[in-house]
Amino acid sequence: MTTSRRLVLLFLLYFTAIEATSFQDGDEVILYVNKVGPYFNPHETYHYYQLPVCRPKIIEHKSLTLGEVLDGDRMAKSDIRIKFKENMQNRKLCDLVLSEEEVQYLREAIEEHYYYEFVVDDIPVRDFIGHLEESGFVPHTHKVYLWTHQHFNIYYNDNKIIYVNATKEHAPISLDDVEPPLNIQPTYSVTWIPTKIAYADRGRLVQDNSFFPRSLEIHWLSIINSMVLVFLLIGFVVIILTRVLRNDFARYNIDEEGREDIDSDEYGWKIIHTDVFRFPQHKSLFSSILGVGCQFLAVAVGIIGMALLGMFNVHRHGSMNSAAIFLYALASVIAGYVSSCNFRMMGGTKWVSNINLTTVLFAGPFFLIWSIQNTVAWAYHSTQALPFTTIILLLLMWIFVGYPLTIFGGILGKNGHNEYNFPCRTKNIAREIPSGPWYRSSWAHCAVGGFLPFSAISVEMYYIFSTLWGREQYTLYGILGVVFIILLSVTACVSVALTYFQLAAEDYRWWWRSIFSAGSTGGFVLMYCVFYYLKRSNMSGGLQTIEFVGWSILTCYVFFLTLGTVSFLASLTFVKYIYRNIKMD
Repeated sequence: MTTSRRLVLLFLLYFTAIEATSFQDGDEVILYVNKVGPYFNPHETYHYYQLPVCRPKIIEHKSLTLGEVLDGDRMAKSDIRIKFKENMQNRKLCDLVLSEEEVQYLREAIEEHYYYEFVVDDIPVRDFIGHLEESGFVPHTHKVYLWTHQHFNIYYNDNKIIYVNATKEHAPISLDDVEPPLNIQPTYSVTWIPTKIAYADRGRLVQDNSFFPRSLEIHWLSIINSMVLVFLLIGFVVIILTRVLRNDFARYNIDEEGREDIDSDEYGWKIIHTDVFRFPQHKSLFSSILGVGCQFLAVAVGIIGMALLGMFNVHRHGSMNSAAIFLYALASVIAGYVSSCNFRMMGGTKWVSNINLTTVLFAGPFFLIWSIQNTVAWAYHSTQALPFTTIILLLLMWIFVGYPLTIFGGILGKNGHNEYNFPCRTKNIAREIPSGPWYRSSWAHCAVGGFLPFSAISVEMYYIFSTLWGREQYTLYGILGVVFIILLSVTACVSVALTYFQLAAEDYRWWWRSIFSAGSTGGFVLMYCVFYYLKRSNMSGGLQTIEFVGWSILTCYVFFLTLGTVSFLASLTFVKYIYRNIKMD
């Protein structure tokens, strides 16, 4: 086999999941130990063999897909020997001698509700490593027990494994008032159970009998509330476009015979027509924000579309993470095209610097935050720390896929368009902007422009956070698609309304404000993140806190880039429309 063929095979194995195998009677069924971690800290996981448990002399690790690595999986073969269709009773694993430090480690793990995860034929098997009993206030009892026996029930149909679970049949041992060293003999049993459930339905069976809570139900009340908000905002914008603008058009389009001394009394948004299309400062940064914002719009649409087509494993977040990375890399061409196109139309000349800025606008902060998270995870010996080979692979993907596609899109954008098609000319000397009341300031616009889109998704965010940072399973991707459309609609409507009020106050600096007004939704999302961590979750500890804070900051940054881009595009369309429909001198 040639080197290139081996690399292609390795790439395919790394990015795709391997299907379950068929077994013959007596064939060995490999049980992989995977990870352990506190139940209430989903992103704090450790390798199973970090516990003081029976382990083989030579640990053999399984090759994993990218999604499994991103999900914190680190599978290794166990000493549990399972034969296809062969029942086993009370097989001893090893003679385990626990020191005082190891007993204390197990006690603390059980008190923090540690669970383990095994994998049999790609089916996760999860259970708690111990049992904690607490009762009464006065007197208060606190008892810690360790499970030393594992009973595996394996359901099969013909030569396929359909489902696996673990049950408790032996009483646990107490870890209270023990005198180390503690001698224990972990054991296991295996029972094979025939079933008529088809192999094609085993995914549904695994989901229905998951160790974690079942999938969330449809929450129609929040959807109806969001829909009502959308209709109200759209109606509000329609009123502006039909009534207010109709009056403005009638006043601004009076014939010369009826104008008389109208120039001296002229006011409102028409008077700034020679400045409203004046390009903003920091053109390169402005264009880069639009490019990356369009990139994330494409990624969001792609992820929701793939989810609706059932292309994700709802039991593991890693499959969605790997898809997001792949889509982000491919969508880099959109970022380069949009950024370079807008930069060129604004008269920019240093397009290479613009492309480099576009490339690092998100990748730079992401790498900085991820480096901190990964370093902390390494310090904690957590499986959330990516292996060196995975880091190299992702880096190569960015160097040889993401960055070149950004350059390619930039070249297309640079050569594709030359200038904006504005209905008004811009004077060389900028007009003085009159002072206005506080409620027309940029801070007030950011408060309104950020709060209304956030209110449309606030209820849905609880369910999404419960999936990302909790144990629920989110499968309502159709509802998520509806909410995504609602979010974009509310953002566009609010942006149009706020832009009109700003122009009516004779303030033509709407370019940057349109981005910040709706982009401030990210600030409200950040406040919700703090509220969720403190009031809605049971997460704790340094590692989990670093993970939560880092990903929350990046999430809010993505909200800023994406919604800021939607806001600007809606405002640009609106401004070009109103100035195209008035008579100019």
